[in-house]
Amino acid sequence: MKHIEEVTKQAWLEATFPEWGTYLNEEIANTEVPEGSFSMWWLGCCGIWLKTHEGTNIVMDMWNGTGKRTRGDGQMKKGHQMMRMAGVRNLQPNRRNEPFVIDPFEIKDVDALVVSHIHSDHLDIVTAAAVANNCPDAKFIGPAKVVEKWIEWGVPEERTVTVVPGDRVTVGAVEVVALEAFDNTALITVEDPEYSIREKGLPFTMDEVAVNILFETSGGNLYHGADSHYSVMFAKHGKEHDIDVALANFGENPVGIHDKLTSADVLRMAEALRTKVIIPVHHDIWTNFYADPEEIVKLWEFKKDRLQYNFQPFVWQVGGEYQYPRDTNRIHFMFDRGFHDHFEHEQDLPYDSFL
Repeated sequence: MKHIEEVTKQAWLEATFPEWGTYLNEEIANTEVPEGSFSMWWLGCCGIWLKTHEGTNIVMDMWNGTGKRTRGDGQMKKGHQMMRMAGVRNLQPNRRNEPFVIDPFEIKDVDALVVSHIHSDHLDIVTAAAVANNCPDAKFIGPAKVVEKWIEWGVPEERTVTVVPGDRVTVGAVEVVALEAFDNTALITVEDPEYSIREKGLPFTMDEVAVNILFETSGGNLYHGADSHYSVMFAKHGKEHDIDVALANFGENPVGIHDKLTSADVLRMAEALRTKVIIPVHHDIWTNFYADPEEIVKLWEFKKDRLQYNFQPFVWQVGGEYQYPRDTNRIHFMFDRGFHDHFEHEQDLPYDSFL
């Protein structure tokens, strides 16, 4: 756009969205994961891209949607899970808080799309379409209600894999293990606004709508807690499986709402799972659930010596890479600051001491 007459809403959208263009797509494609390691990138919310030394690529819970974009009539959609939870009626002010860091239409070389549960900020039609169209051999792995939605959207049934806790699916060099989820918010998400859970009971089981996932790789094991609330069953998973890195559903719950883990819950989860590293996610995305993960670090520092914690937290940034075990002892993520080739080439200044 070189003249104001060329500026239209469509031209502006195409020139600026997604905000990162294909930068992250290219970074992931060009990354060579060292032997004995795995890398993953945070795509926002609970979305991650996992890449192994062998070149297996798995995307989980990648979401390309938005929150509220208008106030509308100021009322929440009837039957919404938060309405069922707390009897609320006023519009939830959940606007998207983070940029789009990856271009879904440029997704390539994905071996599987894994989705933990039925909520639309995890189960995303744009991601499904991109993987279906660009990666013809990719599997679609999720619980029954997730698979039903994929098929409804047009994903070929033969490409889907329905899992329940205890199931294992081999994807390239990775074993994808389905485990119990502890997501009561998903369990009360019933699409029919006229359906009364109080009168009729729950229409499905947790295993049909949600699972947690363990990725077993040659470079270590990654536990994705999806949107699970705190459960003592985390300790069962920690005893039954070797877990190196775990992702936790962290956020600041509005009064009257129980949906995200608190900072104390995150530490309890890490201790129960016997993980080496705990990484909070989901706190980034919603304006009304936004939380500062530094709270987890401060509480960990306060408690770690007395309780003899054998794990540490990691504060990530959306779009950033985490590589295990390289980053095991890091507490905070920082993007590459660049300019590494300083003074390798001649400067163009009026004289050397100019700056």
